[in-house]
Amino acid sequence: MSNILYSYKQEWLSNGHGEYVEIPSERDFFEQVKRSNKVVCHFYRDTSFRCLILDKHLTVLAKKHIETRFIKLNAEKAPFLCERLRIKVIPTLALVKDGKTQDYVVGFTDLGNTDDFTTETLEWRLGCADIINYSGNLMDPPFQSQKKFGTTFTKLDKKTIRGKKYDSDSDDD
Repeated sequence: MSNILYSYKQEWLSNGHGEYVEIPSERDFFEQVKRSNKVVCHFYRDTSFRCLILDKHLTVLAKKHIETRFIKLNAEKAPFLCERLRIKVIPTLALVKDGKTQDYVVGFTDLGNTDDFTTETLEWRLGCADIINYSGNLMDPPFQSQKKFGTTFTKLDKKTIRGKKYDSDSDDD
């Protein structure tokens, strides 16, 4: 079993897995997708600050998850591909498995809708798409444990016209 895993690791590393690199053209995108079973492609623009945030997290994840190829492509240099994959929002991650685009991470909506999401949050989202081998619990997103993302529901007292609650109210059960 370990020999099989070792040979997979060697194949992945020879295909450029373990690092996050920019590819120069649409043609290179198709070559990468053919050579690797799992690919995360970051469509970015130089003018987008959020793309730099995503770059930081993807660099960490590429080293951790060598089973997946992590690449980035300038959306302005790939108009055909962006149209074909219906990429309208930057940044977008296209999650490609076995040559087919399975899922997208569009903007930061799935990542807690904030610029300061954690690498673990992105790792969880990629795990949900089965594009990486996620070791955590997919039913327990990391951002729900953070107070600013968690929603707490509290029962509010009913307001009355005078702003007071009377003992004689019959609406309370």
